[in-house]
Amino acid sequence: MSKETKKKKDEQELINEKENGCIREREDYIIKKYGDEVVTVRDLQLEVLDIMDEIHRVCVKNNIQYALMAGSALGIVNYKGFIPWDDDMDVIIPRFEWDRFVKAMKKDLGKNFYFQCYETDKKYNVIMGPMMKVRKRGTWMQEVNFLLKNRCKSGDGIFIDIIVYDNVSESKWSYELNQLVIKILVPFYILLDNLHLPHDLLSRFILWYSKKYSERHENSSLVSQPISVPWEKFLHEPVFKKEDVYPFKLYEFEGRQFYSYNNIEKILKQWYGFNCLKKWDGEKWIERYPKRKRKPKHTFDVNLHSETPIKEDSE
Repeated sequence: MSKETKKKKDEQELINEKENGCIREREDYIIKKYGDEVVTVRDLQLEVLDIMDEIHRVCVKNNIQYALMAGSALGIVNYKGFIPWDDDMDVIIPRFEWDRFVKAMKKDLGKNFYFQCYETDKKYNVIMGPMMKVRKRGTWMQEVNFLLKNRCKSGDGIFIDIIVYDNVSESKWSYELNQLVIKILVPFYILLDNLHLPHDLLSRFILWYSKKYSERHENSSLVSQPISVPWEKFLHEPVFKKEDVYPFKLYEFEGRQFYSYNNIEKILKQWYGFNCLKKWDGEKWIERYPKRKRKPKHTFDVNLHSETPIKEDSE
């Protein structure tokens, strides 16, 4: 290849990258090593993508609205797919779609997948955050979560979290005061759970209280995660205008089309700050997230080939 031809090729690749509008990163992020076998974040992402394809199929078949949220939405804007070091995926189901979604999953979810939620298993932990986990058969995963364990006997497969979006008060203090009720109950819930004592009444109250709160604020202009999710920072919960969230739009994700927020860049700037979005420096797209923080955060251990942990050889 002549220098002139190579120069033209490089210039065309630069134009393509700028027009493509996403960051390209190829670094491997390692989750676990077992002897000669290495499990990378990308290996896990491809399994998660199978689950997402199935969720999308079920939702489209049943005309149910869903959207990628949080880091998965950020991946849409910056990478047109997964953030390279992101080891989980989160999906929104609006509260008004929830009952239909559960029924659709019971009826149409493929045989290679299963799901866990309180409606089908009373041992499901209702304050973990997600209202449902959709899992893949033939795999196993242990989360970085030392307060609450998965008590559902159906399995610990690789999963996608399903988060309900509720109506929330337009007053931050009203939101905080109502969520305080849940936060007061959290230590008792964790204690009962870790002592393997029944907490069904507490679970039912938390879900009932959260749903009633959403119903009281049906006419609010704001939406967020349920108040039963107690882990967000005080007065910094990810609360957004409904007009920015709905209607969901289709975006490219790993060569597919998945739904996410209506005004996706505005939501992400509000949630993560202006510097969360990619930057074009004249030559390439720049990832502004500090390199020292680019590592998987949610996976403690994983087995892509079996529903049990990998047994490491003892020396």
